[in-house]
Amino acid sequence: MNIKQIRNATVIITYAGKRFLMDPFLAAKGSYPAFPGTPNQDKSNPLVSLPVSIDEIIDVDAVIVTHTHLDHFDDAAKEVLPKTIKMFVQNEKEADEIRNAGFQNIEVLQGEGNVYGSIKLTKTKGIHGTGETIQRYFKEANLDTEVCGVIFNHPSEKTLYIAGDTVWCDEVHKAIDTHKPEIIVLNAGDAQFLEGGSIIMGKKDVYEVYKAAPQAKIIASHMEAVNHGMLTRKELKDFIDEKEISSNILIPSDGEEYIL
Repeated sequence: MNIKQIRNATVIITYAGKRFLMDPFLAAKGSYPAFPGTPNQDKSNPLVSLPVSIDEIIDVDAVIVTHTHLDHFDDAAKEVLPKTIKMFVQNEKEADEIRNAGFQNIEVLQGEGNVYGSIKLTKTKGIHGTGETIQRYFKEANLDTEVCGVIFNHPSEKTLYIAGDTVWCDEVHKAIDTHKPEIIVLNAGDAQFLEGGSIIMGKKDVYEVYKAAPQAKIIASHMEAVNHGMLTRKELKDFIDEKEISSNILIPSDGEEYIL
């Protein structure tokens, strides 16, 4: 497989001959205001430009949207993606939302798995932050808290786990124990509200994933692209060096890709 980091949680995955675009966040740098109720209100999103052309990004067979928050499926993505492209989404509500944006070929991911060509895609669960304060922030912003991840399986490929926007939790541990992924992509930028803690993984969560899957190769995505991301690539690199696990964890720059 080939995994190319684009920006934020947007990655392109080439797997068993198919190209998948994950969580397309495609607007020009600075197109949107800072997320409300978060740190760094003086910064506009996205913080950085796309590293490659839009044409290259959307040259894919299918799109997977783990949830429809702005930094995972934005207005720019709705505009530039072909309306007939295959779309995988987490639930019927978001299928309707994406259908209302004009997309015509939408399939809801299932816990027992979906088949696309000869690839099996299995929905996993996650928790987009814990506690009443975080739930209140999401509610005030009129955002759902349901999120998903995806397991990729094919006889000729390693098992891949895209965890999605989640903190370390029982659901993630269960996905690892059940599917035994050899490659794991984590959203690891430690995005936060002003109160209540993290809503995606930070460095300690990454370490917990490593301990649960010490043989896996872990890729840290969703970094240095949105105003409320509090963990830098350098800080994560220093942490994994200190823990002596740097051979297990990859921290790609935007535009960097791996063959695995």
